Amino acid sequence: MRLIIAEKPSLARAIAAAHDQHFTQREGYLEASDTLISWCYGHLLEQAPPDYYHPAYKKWALEHLPIVPTQWQLVPRPKSRAQLGVLKRLLKRANEVVHAGDPDREGQLLVQETLEYLGWQGSTHRLLINDMNRSAVRKALASMRDNREFLALYSAAESRARADWLYGINLTRAWTLTGQKAGYQGVLSVGRVQTPVLGLVARRDAEIEAFVPAPFYALWADFTTAQGTTRAWWQPRNSESLKASGQMDDAGRLLDRRLADQLFTSLPNAAARVLQVKRQHKRQRPPLPYSLSTLQIDAARRYKLSAKAVLDAAQSLYERHKISTYPRSDCRYLPSSYLQQIGTTLDNACANDHTLSGWRQGCDDSRRSAAFNDAEIGAHHAIAPTGRQPDWSRLGQTEAQVYRLIVRNVLAQFYPHHEFQDVTATFEAPTNSDAMPPEAFVARGKEITVAGWKPLFASREQAPPLPTLNEGETAQVADCAVEDRLTQAPAHFNDASLLNAMTHVARYVKDPAIRDTLRETDGLGTEATRAGIIETLIKRGLMARVSGSLRATQAGRALIAALPEDATTPERTAHWEQALSLIGEEKANATSFEQQLKEEITRLLAATDIQRMRHALSLKQGVEASAAPKSGARRQRSGSTSKRRSAGTSKRRSRSD
Repeated sequence: MRLIIAEKPSLARAIAAAHDQHFTQREGYLEASDTLISWCYGHLLEQAPPDYYHPAYKKWALEHLPIVPTQWQLVPRPKSRAQLGVLKRLLKRANEVVHAGDPDREGQLLVQETLEYLGWQGSTHRLLINDMNRSAVRKALASMRDNREFLALYSAAESRARADWLYGINLTRAWTLTGQKAGYQGVLSVGRVQTPVLGLVARRDAEIEAFVPAPFYALWADFTTAQGTTRAWWQPRNSESLKASGQMDDAGRLLDRRLADQLFTSLPNAAARVLQVKRQHKRQRPPLPYSLSTLQIDAARRYKLSAKAVLDAAQSLYERHKISTYPRSDCRYLPSSYLQQIGTTLDNACANDHTLSGWRQGCDDSRRSAAFNDAEIGAHHAIAPTGRQPDWSRLGQTEAQVYRLIVRNVLAQFYPHHEFQDVTATFEAPTNSDAMPPEAFVARGKEITVAGWKPLFASREQAPPLPTLNEGETAQVADCAVEDRLTQAPAHFNDASLLNAMTHVARYVKDPAIRDTLRETDGLGTEATRAGIIETLIKRGLMARVSGSLRATQAGRALIAALPEDATTPERTAHWEQALSLIGEEKANATSFEQQLKEEITRLLAATDIQRMRHALSLKQGVEASAAPKSGARRQRSGSTSKRRSAGTSKRRSRSD
């Protein structure tokens, strides 16, 4: 009897549907004449708690640290005992097992650790499925491999799980106990991922608090030509020398108002000309279908939804309503097989919804965008509609919003590219000195030639069209002004920007080698864990939502200030990923990695400092955790603008720059 163990029930059903035999539903498994198919629910097991190794560890005490198991133990997760019992009974009937975990490190771990926990020592094959389409599953069933080929990958995954336990258990206890001695009553949790995420937020908050607005100046002029009026902004010809003298910063902002005032006096009603008009044709492909993180980011920006709310909605659309595919994916590509019934899939996905049906009418189903690429697909493909008609009366508001986003990004693949002309016009205007050449003013605009997929996204164009301009034609200055401006502080993180920062955390790292490693991996956390990390930090009182932003609390700021800096930055994730990759490639062993980690933890434990923690807590920097959900965020000074207008000119037109 062959027993196939899938990572989740949906995969088990897909395997059964692709099988030649008919399966009967049983309690916790499916059965045919010579094949059984059962499943896990993700991880059925977890690392045993400290007191499992010694009863004394139930009490938190500094003298117990570091806690390092000599013989690692796993225990059943809550609510998983029944399924473990099912698998144990089925293994007694089996003479062969097929490991059908997801084709990645974590997928290898969760099924294999279950087999080892239940004492299986027989023949095991590995089934690698990254597309639950029937033909793809049948192909995978015909090309299974020996599970022994994946022992190194399993060792790497096991090392990661043990390392996170060692790091989190020991440092959380150490800093919580230190915090209590310094006067804080609560848990100060520390983790390889959650603490650098908190560090990102705490450092951003501190940067905003310390920010001092700096003045700079901008000079604009409205140039009237035969076809209309164009607003252009002064671009000093000698910008490099101005930067060298400190009169202009590296971002091209003018710091010396006197320069603008000198030119301003020569501008009112002055004769000018169009020096140059550059047009560059550009084509934009449609945005790819969603991974979970990109879906969470877009939903947060558009609907102000939390990462957890989006994940919950996407999970419900997948499990309960069955109208979208597996949501916890880090991939943005779809398999070519998705195109086989694309007309029916999209028709059903858009049925009975005015917005989606309207978008559906513009699709050309014969188009083949770059999104359909089998080579780019790993454990899962992008999130997409299944082709089952939604029952809109059963969808909640958040579910409907998330579903429309998912369908929209797939529909966009069947629209033309967005095409436009980027137009840059340069005007020449006189100076006060005959010895000085005219100064340049630059205007930018966009001329759309093919709307393509863009209207589906209802985005605001940043560069409005310019009137028709011809090189050499004359112009006249109709209006002008010098604007007093202030630099602006960065914005506080919110769900969208923090998810983006976690995904692209390499941007916050200076070391080039570490940046490269983080770019090649998931960043901080995974698609499946990022929402949970944010909510965990909030639940533990280290972070809070304040008027839509995410802020570090007083406890969170104090923890980041008291910890060694390398415990609060993303570099450790990169170092671990480098080591785990070598273990997975059989170029290093897990024992060496664990030994290095023990030494690192011992070093970090030695850095606990009650006085440093007490000082950090006394500063009371950050928001109060209990009051944060109710209070409004203190507004930061975002800048102001004042203008000096030329006499007798017309009222300034509203125009973004």
